[in-house]
Amino acid sequence: MSKPIEASIVVVDDEPSIRELLVASLHFAGFDVATAASGSEAIEVIEKTQPDLIVLDVMLPDIDGFTVTRRIRQEGIGAPVLFLTARDDTQDKVMGLTVGGDDYVTKPFGVRELQARIQTALRRLPTEGERLEAGPLSILPKSRETFLDGRRVELTAREYELLLYMARRAGSTVTRGELL
Repeated sequence: MSKPIEASIVVVDDEPSIRELLVASLHFAGFDVATAASGSEAIEVIEKTQPDLIVLDVMLPDIDGFTVTRRIRQEGIGAPVLFLTARDDTQDKVMGLTVGGDDYVTKPFGVRELQARIQTALRRLPTEGERLEAGPLSILPKSRETFLDGRRVELTAREYELLLYMARRAGSTVTRGELL
């Protein structure tokens, strides 16, 4: 009997060996995995599949991972982005988190650690039909609807992403740097 699909993931890396390793290990862990080898292909695959999570290399042959993240966030795609890259400079890590990434793992990496980070990011997501509550605020992530005291609030894509980010961290301090 096969495992039920836990979530859908898009793996974006220009190195075939890394893509193959991740596809095999993530399939074995019960994930549905799609892949892309470039930034432009990544945007297409992400828009088409609407994944639950994205594992994204920064250094891609055409469009870097930071730009891919900016573009998908502008399109309103809020799936967590886990950067997986050889770029280990603090400035790059800050940039990755600033443009909308949720985690940053440097190569070489351990597959078990990466799977644990994926599971952690996915645990933070509300399940289908789930309502995220933060005081008088109510967010329906699947439909991207937001309500304040029961009244629907119209938000831009950027406002929605910021509000969702802060609501998921309700009770915790969110720094200006994290929001940027």
